Amino acid sequence: MVIYHNSDHERELPFFVTIPHSGEFVPPEATWLKGLLEPHLMRDVDRFVDKLYEPTLQNMQISYIRAECHRYVIDLNRKPDEYDAAAVQGAALTAGTFPKGLHWCVTTIGEPLITTPMSMEQHEHFVRLYYEPFHSEVKKLAGRFTQTPIYHLDAHSMPSKGTKAHNDPGEERADIVVSDFHGKSCRKEFVELVIEAYKAQGFRVAYNWPYVGGGITQMYGHPEKNHHTLQVELNRKTYMNEDTKKMTDQFAETQARIARALEQVAHDLRLLVDSPR
Repeated sequence: MVIYHNSDHERELPFFVTIPHSGEFVPPEATWLKGLLEPHLMRDVDRFVDKLYEPTLQNMQISYIRAECHRYVIDLNRKPDEYDAAAVQGAALTAGTFPKGLHWCVTTIGEPLITTPMSMEQHEHFVRLYYEPFHSEVKKLAGRFTQTPIYHLDAHSMPSKGTKAHNDPGEERADIVVSDFHGKSCRKEFVELVIEAYKAQGFRVAYNWPYVGGGITQMYGHPEKNHHTLQVELNRKTYMNEDTKKMTDQFAETQARIARALEQVAHDLRLLVDSPR
């Protein structure tokens, strides 16, 4: 896990970013993932999202947390009880309840991952080693801010077209999908300024379709507690070849557009924070 903190805490904007799905590290204990071809292993990884966002976040001194463990091993954007008997021996939920839950059993196009359930001890080991530390750091980072409210962007990427496992099978997607769990995870002004910042850079932006926000959005997005969380999904075709999982010539341009969008978000967020509520 990579944690970056703004060193100028006194002047820090109450805004931070999480990047939970770009990690590619496969622990040796996750034997079921060994030997998979790269397109199979990287099917649902938010590959290169860290490289798209991190340089700008550091240049702007915006705090962030980036996970390094592969999401198939343990998905940090799931709630801790979202696993079933197909993934873990002795799980309370029946097999098939969460095929792409805390531990992924299949990819979004149905490729097998876990074929023999791991032991409960193995599951608890992964939770202790990867899940709990990440979420503990999110809570610590939020606690750094003495100002309220706190604004939190959860950065992801998505396939350019919905699969049978999605709500929009076969549908071509927008460049950016912004999600606030049906308006429940953050104040509308934050949603509006983020959408406008990406639109200003020429991205086609959709709102709450086909994604409404995952576990992180739901767990941390509580406006009544002054924590506003927004999920942002970036279309992978804007920067990578979805078949080979390699960067394309568009990468640098997309990275620059994201940088300018983040600069606008920070600028407008500063005005929002300073304005009377």
